[in-house]
Amino acid sequence: MIRYPFTFVNLSVLARVLSATCSSVCGVALAAAAMGAGAQVLTIDTHTGNATTANGAVDRRYAQITPTNVELAKTGLDTKTRLELIRVLQSEQGFAMRPFPRGRKGLTLEANGKLNPAGEGYLDMVTQYGLSAKPGDAVVLTDIKFDKNKLVFMLNGGPDLKHRFLRHIQLGTGTQMTPMVQGGEEGEPTGARLTLEFKGGVPSMTAAQVKLLLSPLISFDVKTPIQAYTDTLPPKLKEAILKHDVWVGMSTDMVLFAKGQPQRKVREVEGQMPFEEWIYGQAPQPVEFVRINGNRVIRVEVAKVGEAPQVFDQDMVEGLMRTDGTPAVAVAEQRTRTVKMGDVDKDPNREAPAPPPTLTGPGEQLPDTAKNPAGQMKPVQFPKQKPDDYPDVAAARRADQAKGGETADKDKSGTAADAAKDAGKPGTSGSAPSLEPPSTEPSAPQPQ
Repeated sequence: MIRYPFTFVNLSVLARVLSATCSSVCGVALAAAAMGAGAQVLTIDTHTGNATTANGAVDRRYAQITPTNVELAKTGLDTKTRLELIRVLQSEQGFAMRPFPRGRKGLTLEANGKLNPAGEGYLDMVTQYGLSAKPGDAVVLTDIKFDKNKLVFMLNGGPDLKHRFLRHIQLGTGTQMTPMVQGGEEGEPTGARLTLEFKGGVPSMTAAQVKLLLSPLISFDVKTPIQAYTDTLPPKLKEAILKHDVWVGMSTDMVLFAKGQPQRKVREVEGQMPFEEWIYGQAPQPVEFVRINGNRVIRVEVAKVGEAPQVFDQDMVEGLMRTDGTPAVAVAEQRTRTVKMGDVDKDPNREAPAPPPTLTGPGEQLPDTAKNPAGQMKPVQFPKQKPDDYPDVAAARRADQAKGGETADKDKSGTAADAAKDAGKPGTSGSAPSLEPPSTEPSAPQPQ
């Protein structure tokens, strides 16, 4: 007897839909916040949620690749060549040159052609499904699938769970049901999928040719982790990291590759902005203070003994990490709206001041009973100060101290007068009053 628990399938689909929706909303908010720090004008598509700068700049990590030029044979792939590709490429390790998104669709690379998607579509896929591998991370080709005109590579386990359909099937009789897939609960898959497409079918080729076709996305060269990461960056930024320099606008990964772990970390708040200070070095050597907000360096201060501190707060990385290429997704004018980020300074000589805040809608008129009969608000009239008021707290305190001093002098003079009166009484002159209590013992009898 085979039973299909459709309820579990629906719950699984519902969970994936909710997870993708939450990831999309949170990711778009983070991407918009990160872009707002470096640009003053954002163009937001209210239909798709895409965000680009005013000049259409795209992050170079998501821009279109430079096509390769690998000579391919015109003959088709035979069984021997196919087995050779599986033997050499399966479980092969490399380094990611671009961000690899999760999800079943994955990236599609045309042989000696372009990457699909690229630009805004690429960024949307990463925002919606999350990252499987960042640039510079190690990736493994865990599986290879052959189709008529494409090769499908599973990276880091692929985006699908093992036994994706069998895990929803149970076998048994009556109430005794046993699931087809045994074992503990598996976590959410974190792998990616990469498709290599060919025109006219997969040709006969070697593993080295496949690696050259995949080189814009995966590097199979032997590298150190810092070499693998810096090779994905622009030349100027790569040179700065190799020289152990920290620039404003770098990410925390760049700082760690350039300087390593800091000696100390201090968390503080300036105004309403929390930040973390990474401190490198110790006096009398130069000390470098790297201020980080979120995942970006916003300020660098270098302090040397006997010299004034050098402060750097100009972003030097944003322009290097972006390109002025046209976004891959065309933005419809009827669904876009351009907004300015931050406070807007108006010229009082040429622009009218902003209207006061109101609860009425555009064109709405207030009823006559709600209007102020007195007209505009007049200046506030403060009450006049009376002569006996003491607005000055210090003056009032001094007056109280003077009054207390006079009372103390009177008490002293009264005590001295009482002592003089007691001194004038008979039997008390020439001797100080005794402070001992009178004796209560009986006196001894006098001899006759």
